[in-house]
Amino acid sequence: MTVVLGVDTATAYAVVALTRESEPVREASVPPAPDGRPRHSQVLLAEIERCVEAGGGWESVERIAVGIGPGSFTGLRIGIATARGLAQARAVPIAPVGTLAALARGMSATPEAQGHGLLPVIDARRGEAFAALYDHDGAELWAPLVAPPNELAERVSELDSTPLAAGDGALRFAAELEAAGATVAPPGDEVHRVAARHVCALGEEVTEASPEAIGPLYLRPPDAKRWLERDRKDPGG
Repeated sequence: MTVVLGVDTATAYAVVALTRESEPVREASVPPAPDGRPRHSQVLLAEIERCVEAGGGWESVERIAVGIGPGSFTGLRIGIATARGLAQARAVPIAPVGTLAALARGMSATPEAQGHGLLPVIDARRGEAFAALYDHDGAELWAPLVAPPNELAERVSELDSTPLAAGDGALRFAAELEAAGATVAPPGDEVHRVAARHVCALGEEVTEASPEAIGPLYLRPPDAKRWLERDRKDPGG
């Protein structure tokens, strides 16, 4: 695979990159608005077109790699729907990439990761975290999970070695993770954010899928479903 477009909207950042021979041609990471709201719906298509143009146009794109989460329900729907639509319209193969795996891929390139397991952690809201564990070569040791910080910390405490933790969830629950034996990357380190170039890299390695077969990895019911179930149980509430 030579030219890959990568997209991930699982977190508050909208990240897009185009790589050629595994090297970034153009990469963008758009932070949330000043009020904290993600801007996926406003910026994603424009950033995709800028990356594609920098790479020579759509005729040069050989694969689209899209992050499938876990992460923000709304963000995932926007990113996946956009990538699926472009894959169908442009007749470009598409491949699903785990967001936690992409975060771990970036962690593995840091000196601090040498000899350690990689624990990417994304803030899942509601006092929970999305997490997975990988070895330094990217092999999955824990499948993606969702858990409150005390349960995640308990799992970390049972490990035989000290993992490196990163991600906005690692920052939020740094006290619990460090008390359990993890090393949390310093605040402000770019390793805490998903980079689209790593989505591209993983997208080269995984098997492509039909656009309609690609869906989000939620790990728990969306808020809307929870609210509907609550209202059914307590219609007068």
